[in-house]
Amino acid sequence: MLEQLLIHQPKDPIPFMINHLQRDNDYDGAQHAAHQTGSGAPVGRGLRQAEVYHTTFDWPPESEIQKRLMVPAGISEGETALKLLEYHRNITRILPSYPKILKVIPADQPCVDVFSQALTYVQSIHRSNAPFTPRVLLCGPVGSGKSLQAALLAQKYGLVNVCCGQLLKEAVADKSKYCEMILPFFEKETAVPDSIIMKVLSQRLDQQDCVERGWVLHGFPRDLDQAHVLDSWGYKPNRVFFLNVPFDSIAERLTLRRTDPVTGERYHLMYKPPPTMEIQARLLQNPKDAEERIKLRMDLFYRSAADLEQFYRQAITLNGDQDPYTVFEYIESGIINPLPKKVP
Repeated sequence: MLEQLLIHQPKDPIPFMINHLQRDNDYDGAQHAAHQTGSGAPVGRGLRQAEVYHTTFDWPPESEIQKRLMVPAGISEGETALKLLEYHRNITRILPSYPKILKVIPADQPCVDVFSQALTYVQSIHRSNAPFTPRVLLCGPVGSGKSLQAALLAQKYGLVNVCCGQLLKEAVADKSKYCEMILPFFEKETAVPDSIIMKVLSQRLDQQDCVERGWVLHGFPRDLDQAHVLDSWGYKPNRVFFLNVPFDSIAERLTLRRTDPVTGERYHLMYKPPPTMEIQARLLQNPKDAEERIKLRMDLFYRSAADLEQFYRQAITLNGDQDPYTVFEYIESGIINPLPKKVP
């Protein structure tokens, strides 16, 4: 703040004045000494806390106080310039040490506004109600309800919902630096290499909200190799849940999904049927929701599930074939309570 004041007050290079208040029994002598020396109230025994004034923004209205003000040491134009030079020389090396929590606030504004912005920033970091910062991994076959459970966790605990597939789509849609790397695989409908996935995923997991609030990850890893890659990059979940759902239930959830090509509205022929026959007649099914492709994707997951469960030895396996809010209660309990000790 001193720097900003000096810059905007070039005619007044010494903007601060200090009022040294004396105890009653020392005041008369101190005042006399001040008049004799012309330097304001001298520093001596019996000083109370000094009041700081500013010649432009906070000048005392009482003439008595004005007369006893003195200029504090160390704020001349030359001294201040040296301090600013040292500050700017060092600050460029300090700031990179706090890349995930740094908040830059312009100080060239009223102190109340600076304080308000700082307070807002501090209060905006919502911490989880869990006894630690959750890093949750949800595993399960397609249609097991991972996305819904992740959304519920994000809503209640303030965790960041990190869907791996969605991150890749957003990277392409936003034309990010990874767009050209991902797009060819999307066009060929082939799997994106793990190395590219991890670059996109790490960029998200390293952001401040994930570090401070925790995250819930789903869609990756899907096999043991991906689990090793995730671990080697330093992203170690402290809660892992496997959602098991039989094929018949997943087929019912996915094969009956439809999309209205006109409005983009999504329907489910059993749980959310279209309101009219006209809409129903034009509904389309995503090829990925065909029963054959669902079965293939389930087989791929369960082929790797045993290895994943072995890798994440503290994982909690849940029955995902029940009311989603019941499943959520089990997940919530697994986050809040200590992990159960497994017998070898």
